Amino acid sequence: MNDMAKNLILWLVIAAVLLTVFNNFSVDSSPQSMNYSQFVQQVQNQQVRSVTIDGYTITGERTDGSQFQTIRPAAEDPQLINDLLSNNVTVVGQEPQEQSLWTRLLIASFPILIILAIFLFFMRQMQGGAGGKGGPMSFGKSKAKLLSHDQVKTTFADVAGCDEAKEEVEELVDFLRDPSKFQRLGGTIPRGVLMVGPPGTGKTLLARSIAGEAKVPFFSISGSDFVEMFVGVGASRVRDMFEQAKKQAPCIIFIDEIDAVGRSRGAGMGGGNDEREQTLNQLLVEMDGFEANEGIIVIAATNRPDVLDPALLRPGRFDRQVTVGLPDIRGREHILGVHLRKVPLGDDVKPQLIARGTPGFSGADLANLVNEAALFAARRNKRLVGMDELELAKDKIMMGAERRSMVMTDKEKLNTAYHESGHAIIGLVMPEHDPVYKVTIIPRGRALGVTMFLPEEDRYSLSRQQIISQICSLFGGRIAEEMTLGPNGVTTGASNDIKRATELAHNMVAKWGLSDEMGPLMYDEDESHQFLGGPGQGGGKLKSGETTTRLDKEVRRIIDECYAQARQILEDNREKLDAMAEALMLYETIDSTQLKDIMEGRDPRPPEGWDDPSGGAPSAPVEDDTSRSDASSESSKEDGSDAGDEEEGPRRRPSDPLGGPAGH
Repeated sequence: MNDMAKNLILWLVIAAVLLTVFNNFSVDSSPQSMNYSQFVQQVQNQQVRSVTIDGYTITGERTDGSQFQTIRPAAEDPQLINDLLSNNVTVVGQEPQEQSLWTRLLIASFPILIILAIFLFFMRQMQGGAGGKGGPMSFGKSKAKLLSHDQVKTTFADVAGCDEAKEEVEELVDFLRDPSKFQRLGGTIPRGVLMVGPPGTGKTLLARSIAGEAKVPFFSISGSDFVEMFVGVGASRVRDMFEQAKKQAPCIIFIDEIDAVGRSRGAGMGGGNDEREQTLNQLLVEMDGFEANEGIIVIAATNRPDVLDPALLRPGRFDRQVTVGLPDIRGREHILGVHLRKVPLGDDVKPQLIARGTPGFSGADLANLVNEAALFAARRNKRLVGMDELELAKDKIMMGAERRSMVMTDKEKLNTAYHESGHAIIGLVMPEHDPVYKVTIIPRGRALGVTMFLPEEDRYSLSRQQIISQICSLFGGRIAEEMTLGPNGVTTGASNDIKRATELAHNMVAKWGLSDEMGPLMYDEDESHQFLGGPGQGGGKLKSGETTTRLDKEVRRIIDECYAQARQILEDNREKLDAMAEALMLYETIDSTQLKDIMEGRDPRPPEGWDDPSGGAPSAPVEDDTSRSDASSESSKEDGSDAGDEEEGPRRRPSDPLGGPAGH
């Protein structure tokens, strides 16, 4: 409520109090009351000396000097005056009292003032209340949240795993603290900083830490907060936001997910969005237009820089792009150190081992891992989070949650054991293949079984041999089913393996130039911009029928060679395949140590603290021609990480699980 409304209400209260006081101001003494009959009798008995008549009220004085008061009836009494005069009573008439001019004006205008006050109150509420935000009449106002310098508690100490990105933005802090350090040498700080990186890598956290270190006001808004169904509202909000920022300069404006408003203009099918384009135009003008915004640094975050408008990325607007990528092993260790400080830890916890076993994890993934470990410890009523809980949390995130309540027949379990054993053996034998981390036939997530591979070091690209090895291991599960159940007993569990192997072989030939037959040419047009006015707007690249036939033949040749090579490996290691399946039926989960025992011809050592509930070995493989008719198996596949990125070439998340029948 503004000052005008407060003053109006105050004066109304004062006027009401004064009016009450004036109306109640009367003679100090209170005369004795009596009824009209007694009054007439006392007059006739000559006990009344004088009276004063004021309308229906009669006050007077008796002969003994006492005061009295009575009320005459509404009916006329014509004998009253005669009785008073005949009994020597002095009669005094009271002049009618009239209210003052100010009192009458106040009473007359009081309803109008009340209506006016109510009208002003509702108008104020429609404009957004005391803060000026949130009302239906304030849709043109900025929705940016202002955090003062003492509200932002995040500092660079809370950010880990992105040292290069922190170095890029540290000079922003120096500029905000001491601008003259750069200005005396003629240098200007970047007006805009665009943070680019995969989801969960800490872009927002890094921007918040800049404000916390610099101790300046921090405006935070999402790109979707600008766009409304009314044309011009977004542009109005941009203007209002920069007007507020000028009053708080030097300050930081942080726009999260800027791709919601900063997409390329005039792109797409069916025309562009006028509201979004006007918002983008206003943002471009505010960042580098006719009037310069001194002391305002705009920081934006996105995980899709390829869709942004080129005018937004030019020097003078977003001068600098800071890549906040996935952390390496040392970065993951530092991030774990930040999150592990928040939970009580056991003496056996080794962050470096967890960091080594979590390649490809982002900061958000590692925070989730620590939280899951704390939940596991709480379920076990433990006071400290130990290494066992962290390992369980890692397995849950990488392979999915265990589904021990799922009922599987012994036949399905044995088939799953052979399927996963086929993946594992080929992964152990093929050159340059990632080491096998763990094999399990416990249903996890949407998979009936999982074979997990972990690289020995962080890897960001794949060689031709590594891709060939992975295609072979993908077919290991299907080949193991053929060898144990026969051609007619093969299940639908390998459908996702076949899909991923086909994609790898196709990308080798059509995208990555890894085929001698087709040469180092790209036959598949990049379609990532077909809805953004990019090169793929007209559809895929046209190929001749002969070229398409050659591509298909080359893909089929690679698949056939890998399939034959994988089958030969399993036939040469049939005894190890049976031994590994028996171990999986007995233990349900085997790790790299037990896998090494099997590959070296020894009986796998039992897990620590394991007690055989049955005391016997699993049954021998069942060979029949009956295939499972699980109609839901085809749709319940759990996709692992693709070894070939559609846009950036053969890049992948290093941890690559391979699931079992009906779920990999």
